[in-house]
Amino acid sequence: MGFAGFILVLAVILNTIGFGQDAFGSNPQNENDFVTAQKIAIAALNFRQGDANGFNRARANFTLNGWKEFVKHMEGYLDDEGSPTFTSTFVATRAARTLDDKDGVIHFRIPGIMTQSNQLGKTTYKRFAIEVYAVRDPTERRIKIQRLDQITCLGSSKACG
Repeated sequence: MGFAGFILVLAVILNTIGFGQDAFGSNPQNENDFVTAQKIAIAALNFRQGDANGFNRARANFTLNGWKEFVKHMEGYLDDEGSPTFTSTFVATRAARTLDDKDGVIHFRIPGIMTQSNQLGKTTYKRFAIEVYAVRDPTERRIKIQRLDQITCLGSSKACG
């Protein structure tokens, strides 16, 4: 067996034991969780001013602490009834990129464009990303957002790329 044959055998062995596989490609459930986590993270950032029901619909897709942190980020931007005081839209511009997948936590980033508006004006962030940590809820047996961070990129930052 020549050097090329050795490399081919080594590649097959490494692939068989899990090296070289995409973090989600080997398990259909993980792939479904990853796709679902992307959808619910994007949906959480799309809401209309004054629509408390629409905003709070996302609550079921967060862990208890995840929702508390998300709402804490919204302090000052919710009225007394819990309605957002602005409209928000997030549109992904590229596919999500997996950053980590360990201990049952899927960590990924989605670059996109964030637009926020109210009666006073509109702001569009063209270099924007969301960073998401998602876990499988053992009770409900479905994926939930554990943490959702919003990132505004400036200059040559690669976080939104």
